[in-house]
Amino acid sequence: MRDDFTGKEARRNPMPVNLHFDILARFYERLMPPAAADQFALRLALPCAGALLDAGGGTGRVSARLAPYAARVVVCDLSLPMLRQSRRHPGLAAVQARGHRLPFADGSFERVLVVDAVHHFQHPDRVLAELMRVLAPGGRLVIEEPDIGRWPVRLVALAERLALMDSHFLPPSRIAAILASLGGRPRLADEGRWRSWIIVDKPLPGGS
Repeated sequence: MRDDFTGKEARRNPMPVNLHFDILARFYERLMPPAAADQFALRLALPCAGALLDAGGGTGRVSARLAPYAARVVVCDLSLPMLRQSRRHPGLAAVQARGHRLPFADGSFERVLVVDAVHHFQHPDRVLAELMRVLAPGGRLVIEEPDIGRWPVRLVALAERLALMDSHFLPPSRIAAILASLGGRPRLADEGRWRSWIIVDKPLPGGS
C-alpha cells in the first residue's frame, strides 16, 4: 500500500483533510446513511466485465455493495485508517495514493466512481484529469457531489471551513465543464435536494 501523503503540501495545511477522516474512520459507516447501491449501479451501467475504481472511497461503504457487479473493485483514498476499515468488506482491494497522482496505468478501469469526495481533493482539476486518464475508452465515470448552489450545502461548506477541512466545493456545472475539456461526454442529473450526479462517458478512439 502506497503512503503518499507526507510531502510539503500535507505539511502546509495545519489540519489536513485526511486527519478528520482518520479520526472518524472507526465510526464512519455508523454515522453515514446506507448506500443506495441500486442508484449507483444504474448510473454506472453495471454489471461490467472490467475493474471499478472507487476514488476517495474511504471505508468502501458504497463500493462494497457494488463488488458483485465488477470483475475487480479498488478503493483508493488518502486516509489509511479509512482504508483499513475497507478491508472488512470482502471483494475490495485498498490503495493509498493522492488523487492527483494515481498509481494506475492509463485505461486501467472500466468504471470509476467518486462519492461525496470531489470537494475534499486539494487539486480537484488535476484529480479529474487523473480519473479520466485511468478510465478506459468506452468506460464511464460517475460522480455524486453536493451541489454548492443549494443552501443546505452552503451550510455544510461553512461548517467544513470552520473545522479547517480546506474543502474546495465546485458547482456541478464546473465539474462537468472540466471533464468535457478532458475529452469526456458529461451530463448532469439533478436529484432535486442537495446533490447532483455527473455522469461521464469516455469515447472510444475515433468516436465522434
